[in-house]
Amino acid sequence: MSDTHAQTVRFVRDSMIEPQEPPISETGVIRWVRENLFSGWLNILLTVVSLAVIYFALSHLLPWFLQMVWNAGSLSECREIRNERYGPDAASACFAVIRERWHQLLFGFYPVEAYWRAVLGFVVFLAGMSPVLFTSLPRKLLWASAATPFVCYALFWGGSIWGPVATALGFAIGAGAYSLGFRAGGKLAASIAAIVVPILYWLFLAGPLARALTGIAPIGLPFIPSDDFGGFMLSTIIGLSAILLSLPLGILLALGRQSHLFIINKVSIGFIEIIRGVPLIVWLFTASLLLNYFLPPGTNFDLMLRVIIMATLFSSAYIAEVVRGGLAALPSGQYEGADSLGLDYWQSMRLIILPQALKISIPGIVNTFIGLFKDTTLVVFIGLLDPIGLSNSIRATTEWNGIYWELFVFIGVLFFICCFSMSRYSIYLERKLQRENR
Repeated sequence: MSDTHAQTVRFVRDSMIEPQEPPISETGVIRWVRENLFSGWLNILLTVVSLAVIYFALSHLLPWFLQMVWNAGSLSECREIRNERYGPDAASACFAVIRERWHQLLFGFYPVEAYWRAVLGFVVFLAGMSPVLFTSLPRKLLWASAATPFVCYALFWGGSIWGPVATALGFAIGAGAYSLGFRAGGKLAASIAAIVVPILYWLFLAGPLARALTGIAPIGLPFIPSDDFGGFMLSTIIGLSAILLSLPLGILLALGRQSHLFIINKVSIGFIEIIRGVPLIVWLFTASLLLNYFLPPGTNFDLMLRVIIMATLFSSAYIAEVVRGGLAALPSGQYEGADSLGLDYWQSMRLIILPQALKISIPGIVNTFIGLFKDTTLVVFIGLLDPIGLSNSIRATTEWNGIYWELFVFIGVLFFICCFSMSRYSIYLERKLQRENR
């Protein structure tokens, strides 16, 4: 064997080759560019076209941004400053309109002396929602989360503090009615009592009680009507209110659509299909123009509250279908496992089915919320001055007549920050709930 090996192999290296660096074309950025941008004639063509488009866009946008003007009292003054600095034909953004009217774009016609109330209200809301969004915080803080809507109402609208207190008392009365009903007649009686008793209290007792307490101790902040709300604050209040209210309602509709009870199933299907089959702008016009015809004469139903109700109902129909998709994605063994443990319907939904279905539905739910938040700009068509409506009002003034892109860029940045934050939180939540790879 050794003789044969010696005859077939002419040279055998008796020492190892020193390690060498890989070729530059096979590492780092050069390799990525070669493989992804110049790997073939089609990729080369697309790369060249893309670079040309990017160059064309940047050659027009960068001078417009870099030669911006911030200190001016009108568009004509902004153009005079541009002519002096960069020449009469130079591209220049007049962001002085943002410097002059930022408060109007953010707060609308909210009183200037009450801006602190709006800012504090949003801070209280974020602090109150933190225990709900981040489970690492102490669970005792959920009591503060329950009080957050009433505190925010007292800050944003003001008025007597006893109105929100009397409203919150209705939930405590509902909890007491559930406890008494459960002892007297079981879960069905308790559920009916927990719904009927608070409604009767809010209809007949909450108002007189709040007025009586106001007469005894007139404590509160100056009242600010909804007509003064506007700008980004209006969009945020409508969007966040509809988001918070539509999620539980959408879950109930999804469960109702899968229910085997004929009436609950058909009512849920009818509601979902009717709401989804009509554009949101039609429902907003319905809230603005037609809803008062179904109310008693002389009833003053706040337009902003009507919009929140319609946006909530519209979003809940889409949330219901997203959650139903999550429920349908679960294998039947999960339902059978819940039954084998002896759990009733609500226990199995709360402890086993819904946590898994909602985890699957997180991307669709957040996508619906982002779409709803952006759709709040449609309220401009029914007379509410959201950021788009206020930008039109600003452009109608003599000082800023003719300005366009600067306002829309500012509004777009605000919406992007909020929507991107919601998207990042959904990714954080998905990773936190991911269990397959643990």
